[in-house]
Amino acid sequence: MKKLFAEFFGTFWLVFGGCGSAIFAAGYPELGIGFVGVALAFGLTVMTMAFAVGAISGAHFNPAVTLGLWAGGRFETKDILGYIISQVLGGIVAAAALFLIISGKSDFVSVGSFAANGYGELSPGGYSLSSVLITEFVTTAFFIIIILGSTGHKATRKFAPISIGFALTLIHLISIPISNTSVNPARSTGQVLFAQGDYSSQLWLFWLAPIAGAIVAGLVCRLSKKTD
Repeated sequence: MKKLFAEFFGTFWLVFGGCGSAIFAAGYPELGIGFVGVALAFGLTVMTMAFAVGAISGAHFNPAVTLGLWAGGRFETKDILGYIISQVLGGIVAAAALFLIISGKSDFVSVGSFAANGYGELSPGGYSLSSVLITEFVTTAFFIIIILGSTGHKATRKFAPISIGFALTLIHLISIPISNTSVNPARSTGQVLFAQGDYSSQLWLFWLAPIAGAIVAGLVCRLSKKTD
């Protein structure tokens, strides 16, 4: 249960901090933090919670990471479902908290996109389904490679939260204009429940592409280790 609570609170913090920065601060008049600020916010949420609870749960905070580590031989099958449920619940509760905050604004009318992920007309830059699918697959795959590499050796393990946090920052710097950056089905699911628009019909891609990328990366790392 400690592991599941750690995953719940870690995912909550990731969504609350990352999506919260996009919703409240990215475009704030004159003092907005922009894409760079949002990218840093996502990286910092992962880094801080990895230091805080990484020793308890491994600090996945993401169904794709859980499945990628499983494919890489670093996570047990029996624990997958519990982790994913905890992560999705953490994302949903964080999105609900963000909704309660933004709906309390004096001139509140609508939550708009609510930092949800999308393709086509719902992509920030108007990128197609195929563009978004490729981006989410590739960025998640490299995210898993970085996680497995930085946590797989004793010499680098204590610095792993830093490398993982910066990796997520870089991923967001690349892909915010393309898909609003998911690489995390739990993060995407929570926002879809409150966003204004047909984001729910596109949610499948933000489960499929990150998970596929993660599993492929995990298998590649596992096979390459066997051939060393």
